[in-house]
Amino acid sequence: MIHERKLKSIPRGIGMTSQGTRDRLVQRLRNHGIEDERVLKAIAQIPRHEFVDEALSSRAYEDTALPIGLGQTISQPWVVAKMTEAILDGGSPQKVLEVGTGSGYQAAILASLVGSVFTVERIEELLKLARRRFHKLGLHHVYTRYADGHLGWPSQAPFDGIIVTAAATGIPPELIEQLRVGGVLVAPVERGGMQRLLKIRRTEEGCEEEDLGGVIFVPMLSGLT
Repeated sequence: MIHERKLKSIPRGIGMTSQGTRDRLVQRLRNHGIEDERVLKAIAQIPRHEFVDEALSSRAYEDTALPIGLGQTISQPWVVAKMTEAILDGGSPQKVLEVGTGSGYQAAILASLVGSVFTVERIEELLKLARRRFHKLGLHHVYTRYADGHLGWPSQAPFDGIIVTAAATGIPPELIEQLRVGGVLVAPVERGGMQRLLKIRRTEEGCEEEDLGGVIFVPMLSGLT
């Protein structure tokens, strides 16, 4: 079953936040290799300007990362779309874990496509803002936790998919353990002084890895703040 959810009371925006502006972003993503129409539809539907500071709303539909304060960013739309496409992998995951809630935008995109999203954030101020956005958009099947993302969310495991939105030197073993056999984990990993976006599928024998290309993410840190 493909999950496509209608969000209530979505602000359509005007000018640089209008539906036409969003549609132009979608076309750019399509031109740059995003093929899953479900993902493109979600990008068109979710109001990215609601996830950035009002002063940056006119730039919300540029294909670029933007600052959200506290040393964090909202990811480039192409990266969000690529990671989402990899998690779906032609199917329809029921239960997805996101490590690093940030602005909440990636979780909102996922929430329109999968059964339930469980998202973990170590910066309390960011999590509070994201929760308000989820409530405003009626995303009641997004579940949040204030915790160190390295630990995942053990009580809710196993997950069909896991997205990590910060770069580490390796995948925390706790996250692999929380991924069901057959499930997919997508994460940026530091290798040779660069960050590579990896798609990892857990198998009975171990893990299969695919390199999806170079990316730039903030570092994955431990502890709470």
